[in-house]
Order: sequence, then structure tokens, then C-alpha cells
Amino acid sequence: MTTTDIAHPRFAAALSELGLDVEVRRFPDGTRTAVQAAEAIGCELSQIVKSLVFEADGEPVVVLLDGASRVDPELVRGELGAQRVRRASAELVRETTGYAIGGVPPFGHRTKTRVLADRRLLDHETVWAAAGTPDTVFPLAPKSLVDHAGGELVDVREAAG
Repeated sequence: MTTTDIAHPRFAAALSELGLDVEVRRFPDGTRTAVQAAEAIGCELSQIVKSLVFEADGEPVVVLLDGASRVDPELVRGELGAQRVRRASAELVRETTGYAIGGVPPFGHRTKTRVLADRRLLDHETVWAAAGTPDTVFPLAPKSLVDHAGGELVDVREAAG
């Protein structure tokens, strides 16, 4: 099977448009959570990229974060200069990105959306992100992933505690 057979069609088209040749892997048992993805791949939890959608003053924003961390909405609010930030509804996630929660890739979204990428992603040589479905992932150098997503490098992780 080829990437176009495995990845979500919208994501496969995005890869093609960007000229990216990546190996998309399918895990039939699913990789809906960062923990499941890390176990299936055999990588560190922090090598998993979570693509999370938030709503900032009514506008969607995608936050890319390593799988071992949690987003601090107050830091996102500060980065955006927003009054209010909250997790997006499943409906808004699908409307904005074209994908269901658990399968949202870092790029190839239905609409042009602002992307914030947590700086900690750059701690790894390779990271793994969803390829448009809850059971597909792909590897990429984190700098390349952030660049292709049009992401702004920021610090939005919750403090360890």
C-alpha cells in the first residue's frame, strides 16, 4: 500500500502539494491517544505530536504539542492576545480541519488556521503525527513539521508540577 492508500485523502493531497514524501503507517488497533500512538510506534511519548484545536475569542487556532505535555490555555491566550481561550468542540474541530478528533494532522486542514507549535517539539530528531485518521501516523523532523504547518514557535506547555 502507498501513502495515498493509507492516509486520509485530504492529508495525502496536502503531502503531494507540499512535495513531501513520508511513510504513513497504519495501526489497525488505533492510535487515538498519544499513549496508544507511542506504544504502537515504539517511541517516546514526547515524540508524538498532538494537533489540538482551541477557540480563541471565537476563532479556531491549532496548537501542536508533544504527547507527554498538556496545553496551558492561559499561555495560549497570552500568545494570541485573546480574552478567552477554550478547547474547541468536536464540531468546530471537524469544520475547521476536516478531520475528527484523534486524527487531526498538523497541516492539510480544510481552512487556513493559525498554528502555534510548542518549542519542546524541537527536542527530538523525529516526531510522529496523525495522518488524518485515528489509526495512521507519519514521521517527520520537527522543524520541517512546524514549517509545513506554518507554525509559530511558542511556549504553551503547562508547567510540570
